[in-house]
Amino acid sequence: MSNLAFVFPGQGSQEVGMLADNKSAVSATFNEASEALGYDLWSLVQRGPTERLNLTEFTQPALLTASIALWRLAEMMSVPAPAIVAGHSLGEYSALVAAGVLEFNDAVKLVSRRGQFMQSAVPEGLGGMAAILGLDDDKVVAICAESAGQGVVEAANFNSPGQVVIAGDNTALNTAVEACKAAGAKRVMPLSASAPFHCSLMKPAADQMRDVLADVAFKAPRMKIIQNVDASFHESPEDIRDNLVKQMCGAVRWTETVQLMAAQEADQLLECGPGKVLSGLNRRIDKSLKNFNIDSEEAIRTVLTEIRV
Repeated sequence: MSNLAFVFPGQGSQEVGMLADNKSAVSATFNEASEALGYDLWSLVQRGPTERLNLTEFTQPALLTASIALWRLAEMMSVPAPAIVAGHSLGEYSALVAAGVLEFNDAVKLVSRRGQFMQSAVPEGLGGMAAILGLDDDKVVAICAESAGQGVVEAANFNSPGQVVIAGDNTALNTAVEACKAAGAKRVMPLSASAPFHCSLMKPAADQMRDVLADVAFKAPRMKIIQNVDASFHESPEDIRDNLVKQMCGAVRWTETVQLMAAQEADQLLECGPGKVLSGLNRRIDKSLKNFNIDSEEAIRTVLTEIRV
C-alpha cells in the first residue's frame, strides 16, 4: 500500500493573490469553476477585495478550486497517487473530488450553496467561534456542556491535542471562554469566522444542504477517504452523502483523522492547497509524520525529489 496521504485545507487558508505564480498551470480549473458559478473566480482570488473573498460563499469555492487545481497539477507532474485522502471541513469536498466521488463542476456549485446556507443560518453578529489552547479535549467538552444553560456552545474542531475550537451563540460562547480561562487554558483566541460553524446552530443550513445534495450524483471512492464527522473510512456513496449533512452540525475530528492515517502506515502527508495550516496541526498530532505543502509547481517538484514511495 502507498504510504502517501493527501490532505485538503478548509476556510482560513485563503488570501488574495494565492496561486498567482501558477496561473498557466491552474487557469483551466479556475475557468471551469467560473463557468459553473457565473462569475470570474480567478479575478476575485487575485484582486479581491479581501472582504469579499472572506465571505464564506466565496471563500469555499475559491479554496476548493485552488486545491483541485493543485491536485490536477500534481497528477500531471506524476506525483504518486495517495492511499488515503481527507479534508478539513470544506476541504472534505476537495478530497471527495480527488477520490472521484464528486465531479468538480458539481462540487464547486455545492460549496457555493453550502457557504450561503451557513452564512444565513445565524444572523450576523449573534454567534461566533473561539480557539481554546492548552486544555484537554474532554475538559473543553465538559465546559461547553456546563455553559449550555446560557445557549448553544459546542466543540466544533478537534484540531490537535490541546487545540479545540468551540462555536455557539454569543452568550454561551462567552461563558465557555471565561470558564476555559479559569480552568487554565494557555490561550483563548476569538476567531474571525463569520458564523458559528460545526455546531447545532447550523441545523437550518444542514437541512437545506440535504435537499441540494440529494440531486447530485455520488460515486464510490477510488481510494480510501476519511470523513470529518466520525474520523472513519467510508465507501458507500449514500453514507458519504449523509455524512456531508451531519458534518455541518458536527465537530471536525482532525486529530483522530491523522491518527487513523498513521495507523494505516500513511506516514507522508501532502497538504494540497494554499497555506500550511494542516501541516502545523499534523506535526502536533504525530511528530513522526513527514509533512509536505504542494501549493505551487516549484513545491511539487521539490516533493518529487523528497518523498519515499
